[in-house]
Amino acid sequence: MPIASVNPATGETLETFEPLDEAGIEQRLARAEAAFHGYRGTPFAARAELMHRAADLLDQDREAVARTMTEEMGKPLAAARAEAAKCAKAMRWYADHAEALLADEHPAPADVADSGAAHAYVRYRPLGPVLAVMPWNFPFWQVIRFAAPALMAGNVGLLKHASNVPRTAVAIEELFRRAGFPEGCFQTLLIGSGAVEGVVRDRRVAAVTLTGSEPAGRAVASAAADEVKKAVLELGGSDPFVVLPSADVDAAVATAVRARVQNNGQSCIAAKRFIVHTDVYDRFTAGFTGAMRTLRVGDPMDEATDVGPLASRQGRNDLEELVEDARTHGARVECGGGRPEGWDTGWFYEPTVLTGITPAMRIHQEETFGPVATVYRVAGLDEAVVLANDTPFGLSANVWTTDEAEQERFVRDIQAGGVFFNGMTASHPALPFGGVKRSGFGRELSGHGIREFCNITTVWIG
Repeated sequence: MPIASVNPATGETLETFEPLDEAGIEQRLARAEAAFHGYRGTPFAARAELMHRAADLLDQDREAVARTMTEEMGKPLAAARAEAAKCAKAMRWYADHAEALLADEHPAPADVADSGAAHAYVRYRPLGPVLAVMPWNFPFWQVIRFAAPALMAGNVGLLKHASNVPRTAVAIEELFRRAGFPEGCFQTLLIGSGAVEGVVRDRRVAAVTLTGSEPAGRAVASAAADEVKKAVLELGGSDPFVVLPSADVDAAVATAVRARVQNNGQSCIAAKRFIVHTDVYDRFTAGFTGAMRTLRVGDPMDEATDVGPLASRQGRNDLEELVEDARTHGARVECGGGRPEGWDTGWFYEPTVLTGITPAMRIHQEETFGPVATVYRVAGLDEAVVLANDTPFGLSANVWTTDEAEQERFVRDIQAGGVFFNGMTASHPALPFGGVKRSGFGRELSGHGIREFCNITTVWIG
C-alpha cells in the first residue's frame, strides 16, 4: 500500500509515496553502518558546526516547514511555526552543550586508589545507528529531540516516521543533508509498521527509541529486548491538572485552556484530567467551560483558528466513542460533545468539557487524544493526590498551588516523570523528558537524553 499524505481538514490526498522494498531498506542500513564508522570520530566542534547550519536552514525554511506540518496533520499554522522555531533552538542547545554533557568523568584519585588504578575515568562513546519510530502529532519536534542529541553524540539516525506525515519525514532528511552531514548520517525509512521489527532486529541497528502508542511501544520494546538492544519509550499520558485553593484561579483557567487544546488536544503531555478542590471548583469550572466554548474551530491555515481538525478520521472516531461512553454512563456535557456545524469535510471535533466522571466510564482510565477535558471535584489534598495517580500512565502532572508544603507533597508522591507548578507543562532541551508506569521508560532531552544512546565506558589504568 502506498504511504499517503492526506490533509485532515479536507480529506484530500496530497501526495503518495511507495514504501521501500527489502533492497531499499538494505541499502539504507548499509549506508548507515558505513556512515557511523566515519562520523563517530568527528570532533564535537565539527558536529556542532553542522548542527548550527541545520538550525539556520530550519529558521530560513520555517514558513514552508510549518505549512507542510499543518497540511499533513492539521495543527494551526501558528503552532507549526512555533514548533519549527523550538526545533532550531534545541538543535543549537545541543550543538553548544554536547561536548560538556559528554565530557570524561574523573573520580577523585582517593576514591579509586584501592582498585589498584593509577588513574580511572568514564568516557561516553556513541553506540551506532539508532532507529527512531516517531509519531505524527509533533512531526518535527519529536524527531529533532531524538536526532539532535543522537547526532551530537556521534551516532547516526534512522527515522521511521508515522505514515501520515511522509512529506515531513522527507523534509527532515533533506534538512540534515543540506546542512552538510555526511551521507547516511540521517536517513528516513519510508516503510509501513509491518517492516519495523525487521529493522529493529537488524544487527547494524544498535538501539531504538519510540514515541507513540502503548501497543506500538510494547511491540518495539519486545523485539529490542529479544535482540538485547537498548530502547527508550515515550508512550501515552493522561496528565492531571490539579487546582488547589491557594491557586491564582484566573491564571489556572487561562493555562488550562491552552494546556488542553494545544495541538488540537493531541499531545501526550496535554492536561487531560482537571482535578479541582471544592473551594474553587465552581469558579474554575465556569471559567474553563466558558473559555472552551468560545474557541474558534476551523481551517488550520487560518491565522484566527484556535483548534484545527484531528489528524485522522480514526482518531476522531476514537474520541467520539469515549465521549459517548461517558455520556451514556451519566457524564454531564458542559460544552461541545460533537462535530462542529459547518464542517462537513475534515475530521473536526468541538472543544468539550465533561463533568460527573466516574470509574465506570472508559474516559476515566483511557487517554483522550483530542480537545476533550474531564473535570473532577475533590474535597482535599489527599483525594487530589490519589485521583491524580489513578491512571495507568505517568508522564507529567500540573499543579496549581502556592503552598510549599502542598508542592512538596506532590513532588514526593506524584507518579509521573515531571511535575510543573503554576505554569504549563512543556518539554525543554535542558530538562529531562519521559515517564513512568505505562508512559514508558528512559529519558529524552538534557544530559540524560544524550547519554541514553552512549556506551558508558569505564577506563582503568594501572
